[in-house]
Amino acid sequence: MSAQPEPALLHSEEEEALRAAVRDLLTDHCDPAGVIARSESAAVHDVPLWKALSDAMGLAGLLIPEELGGQGASHRETAVVLEELGRAVAPVPYLTSAVVATEALLACGADDLLGELASAATVAALAVGLHVAPGGAFASVRLEDGTLHGELTGIADASAADVLLVPADDGGLYAVRTADATVVPQVSLDLTRPVARVALDGATGRRLGEAGPAVRRALRTGAGLLASEQLGLADWLLTETVRHLKERRQFNRRVGGFQALKHRLARLWLEIAGLRAAARNAADALATGADTDIAVAVAQAHAARVAVHAAEEALQLHGGIGMTWEHPVHLYLKRAKADSIAYGTAGAHREALAALVDLPAP
Repeated sequence: MSAQPEPALLHSEEEEALRAAVRDLLTDHCDPAGVIARSESAAVHDVPLWKALSDAMGLAGLLIPEELGGQGASHRETAVVLEELGRAVAPVPYLTSAVVATEALLACGADDLLGELASAATVAALAVGLHVAPGGAFASVRLEDGTLHGELTGIADASAADVLLVPADDGGLYAVRTADATVVPQVSLDLTRPVARVALDGATGRRLGEAGPAVRRALRTGAGLLASEQLGLADWLLTETVRHLKERRQFNRRVGGFQALKHRLARLWLEIAGLRAAARNAADALATGADTDIAVAVAQAHAARVAVHAAEEALQLHGGIGMTWEHPVHLYLKRAKADSIAYGTAGAHREALAALVDLPAP
């Protein structure tokens, strides 16, 4: 029996080059003031930024095979992109379209739609509530006389989608053009990733395949790579807080020199280092298929607490300015809080992990 290869937790030169390119683009086109202004407008999604990422850089097709027009890359490269998007709380449908919807389409073998996503001609959204964990029960609509009827709630980035991937009660997953559905915005804590209610009243759809395995695959990948987004959030928050404390002065000395604050930052650094390993391991497991369920559960059992803790510390240590609407830390806190229930809570992933390693409850 051959031993499994060790997970590759370090980034390759190509991955670091990808990181640098994405970060440069976001530095130029996704500054904090712009994200705040967009979050307060009716047009939350940054369409020009999405076009630059998906079309000019070809990142929408990272997980799509080359023969379908994609990049044929792995989840490792996708994780790098998501980490950088997390650092900028970029209001683009990358996780929902280029990862979750793409994985569902790959499971169904929907080559034509995958080609549309790879060419940046189409944005897709899986019409399953953002809160649903991998393997969890999800709502479906009714299939009556060949048309779809019903409502689905909590659908992330539905307002940016051209195509909705809708589970129906016959067990199928259907592609429905968003123009044939009614998309109603719902109140969301995260101003940069809006959710909506999708209503279908006699909409026509094309059956792509079985919903069960496609949704499970999509949500597992979404949960695993969400950890990289949460890592990016936490890392930016720590870096920005350290920078602020080095500049801020109190009692005629830099605030960053106070030992109590150094201890808090050191603890946070250690937590983020652990998250970095867990997120990287999840991305590597998704790429190789080795112990994927365990790696994803471990990453998500850890990620939410670290990201939220980083946001709370940043808010407190920025003092009065951190409480203002003009400073972006509130966007990071809201994204961290929303991410903590996306694709399953930490508690749900701990329960899944206990079952996977055969650890009975006390």
